[in-house]
Amino acid sequence: MTDRYAEHRRVARDLGVDAIALVPGFNFERLFNARFGSHERPMVIIIPANGAPVALVPNLELLSFAELGFEGRVFDWRDQVGYTDAFTAMAAHLPLKSLAVEGQVMRVFVHHALAAAYPGLRIVDAEKQISGLRLCKTEAEIAALTRAIRLSEAALAETVAEVKVGMTEKAIESLLVSALFRNGAEGLSFGSIVAAAGNAAMPHAHARDVAIKAGDALLIDFGGRKDGFAADITRTFFVGHADDRAHQVYDTVLRANLAGFKVTKAGVTAHQIDDAVISVLEASPFADYIRTKTGHGLGRDVHEAPYIMRGNHEVLAAGTVYTNEPGLYIPDEIGVRIEDDVLVTDGGCISLTQYPKTLTVIG
Repeated sequence: MTDRYAEHRRVARDLGVDAIALVPGFNFERLFNARFGSHERPMVIIIPANGAPVALVPNLELLSFAELGFEGRVFDWRDQVGYTDAFTAMAAHLPLKSLAVEGQVMRVFVHHALAAAYPGLRIVDAEKQISGLRLCKTEAEIAALTRAIRLSEAALAETVAEVKVGMTEKAIESLLVSALFRNGAEGLSFGSIVAAAGNAAMPHAHARDVAIKAGDALLIDFGGRKDGFAADITRTFFVGHADDRAHQVYDTVLRANLAGFKVTKAGVTAHQIDDAVISVLEASPFADYIRTKTGHGLGRDVHEAPYIMRGNHEVLAAGTVYTNEPGLYIPDEIGVRIEDDVLVTDGGCISLTQYPKTLTVIG
């Protein structure tokens, strides 16, 4: 019989700790194919290097949790009583001296509750090792991610077909979100970015009640979720027309994006990809307007390892998916970003994103 905790047990043994703790989030979702909220209520799964796992679960979630087919002892608690006694009972049932946790996910009060229940417990941040189990995608995961990308691209095509001079950024954002759900999205990957002209020069801009004008760059960074996976796509359009300077900026970013594809294959490092991409921007007249690294890993979470940046010498394996998203951001004038979702293969790479990226005038 297959042990679904085998990967996590191996991580625990490699780290030299007694067990690994998971809390609701993308690692939990990958393991159990189920999503739970966090809110104010702690939920913790502890997977020992050897032996049966244990779980601490809010009583109101017991029926939902039972559907997971969990193999170990469950300690539940109610709001009216609090969770302290449940942590104490769990610690008595499964004594531990060391525990690896998800450093970017576990909340401080849960950390403190574990430390109080296990006096002297050595708690290790194993975010990299635990989340690293998600690095190489399976064929089924790549298929789910591709579905998220395709529906997102269909939504983008529908949206830009409606864009006209005088529409506001917020109105375009509303069209985009509606189109995502109409095309089958189960949620948004993140809050969509729809930004024109100088607003597009802020990499994480928010849509405004400001009308777009002829000649504006219109940057759209967005994605829909499907079957647990998140698309992340950016395209920059020009409204009405694009002047020579707009062409120059756009061409520079596009050449940087293409440079990333040329060097990507299994065995290269995140540093090498970023260096190839950013070097194109640095050699241009717009070198002062670089604000971001090349990209980040993509999967269940919209930002996950590996981070595509200089100094990160992590070797990329086949099955890794990352975003290739160079950009130039000229304050109060223009922002251009082109973002593709890239699958690393043994012989090179595949762009999961298929939406055209030649300079396009709309409206």
